[in-house]
Amino acid sequence: MFDVIIAGGGPTGAMLAAELRLHEVRVLVLERETEPKSFVRIVGLHIRSLELMAMRGLLDRLLDQGRQRSAAGFFAAIPKPVPPGLDSAQAYLLGIPQPTVERVLGEQATRLGAEVRRGAAVTGFEQDDEGVTVELAGGERLRTRFLVGCDGARSTVRKQLGVGFPGEPTRNETLMGELEVGAPAEQIAATVREIHRTDKRFSLGPFGDGVYRVVVPAAGVGQRAEPPTLEDFRQQLRAIAGTDFGVHSPRWLSRFGDATRLAERYRVGRVLLAGDAAHIHPPIGGQGLNLGLQDAFNLGWKLAAQVRGWAPGPLLDSYQAERQPVAAAVLDNTRAQLELLSPEPGPQAVRRLLTELMDFDEVNRYLIEKITATSLRYDLGDGPDLLGRRLPDLALKEGRLFDRLRGGRGLLLDRTERLTVGGWSDRVDQLADPTVELDGPAALLRPDGHVAWIGDDQPDLDVQLARWFGPPAD
Repeated sequence: MFDVIIAGGGPTGAMLAAELRLHEVRVLVLERETEPKSFVRIVGLHIRSLELMAMRGLLDRLLDQGRQRSAAGFFAAIPKPVPPGLDSAQAYLLGIPQPTVERVLGEQATRLGAEVRRGAAVTGFEQDDEGVTVELAGGERLRTRFLVGCDGARSTVRKQLGVGFPGEPTRNETLMGELEVGAPAEQIAATVREIHRTDKRFSLGPFGDGVYRVVVPAAGVGQRAEPPTLEDFRQQLRAIAGTDFGVHSPRWLSRFGDATRLAERYRVGRVLLAGDAAHIHPPIGGQGLNLGLQDAFNLGWKLAAQVRGWAPGPLLDSYQAERQPVAAAVLDNTRAQLELLSPEPGPQAVRRLLTELMDFDEVNRYLIEKITATSLRYDLGDGPDLLGRRLPDLALKEGRLFDRLRGGRGLLLDRTERLTVGGWSDRVDQLADPTVELDGPAALLRPDGHVAWIGDDQPDLDVQLARWFGPPAD
């Protein structure tokens, strides 16, 4: 029997597998595709996701294969600079091919001992009090203690689980791809500027090496289930811009709609959902991949605790309690951004007003931190503002904070030099450092880097250690 089977080997599934293996959970990843994706789609890793990669020692590998860009201009593509002093050592966006992200995370999972099977599609399952029986195409049946659906927007796991997926269906479609162009750069820039006067949804910008990222509205082009063709792009470009810019030699072509949906539940018994299986929204702001990775980071240590037998009763349910509101907020901000991209006079008037308001650093910072998830605060009860928030990569008297979190364990960061994790030392590390710049005498960090407690009282700390890490060892 496996401890956890993960349906779907994309970034969310691979991240979750790696997190589970840090705690020696026996993991099997089932991926329906026989080979990795052949097209090279560039995605953006936002600040919080980059911090998570740094916590697990993966950031340098990704930086070597991506391109750093400014974190500015992501809210409804309103061009404003990054405000000074963003509280992160990773205050940038990393543009990187999605297959590279999947490969790096997949290699991390397998290096840590996860088993991965390609060409294995989950077709159904049955759960009972002891575990889940998973059925594959072809009839093979596997047994596991838990099943996690990371199998995308059309999730078989979610559908078989009977979890509702309410929201809005696609009303408007858009073509997106990376293509080479034949028109001069000056002509392209001038045409794009003119179109942007009335339609902010259109984009055609240089991506390097003669390749342009093309985003063009395309209602009613082809069949939604089929990938678009080069001729579809040419047709829509001519309709909107009066020219197809001589596009040719596509790297990849895709279409997306503006469907926005959120799963009613993230857990039913021994079956859970993460990533696009739990939420979908338009790619405006580039938040989807990041949201899924952060789901996996939140879920991994909690599910591992359940498997290993030390999880407090409510711990696994805190995954939905924490992550579902985050997804709902992302869905709302993508809805707002789409309205601001509408060519209609009303939304354009609101866009002009917001553009003016973003000249205030406080407004600009608020929106950037919302998109990049650095302002996220989980509701962990009453307490200082830092409670429930993430810590950046603080300098320590020896090294950096994130280096102390690579093992996926909790951490007591103690400026008082008199506190202890006692009977929780098998799950929580401790570091006495009076030099660290921490807004409080001591902080208990969860394995996902969020602050679970702040204070200097040992009995109070013991209560919170038990709340998050179960009973102390004998």
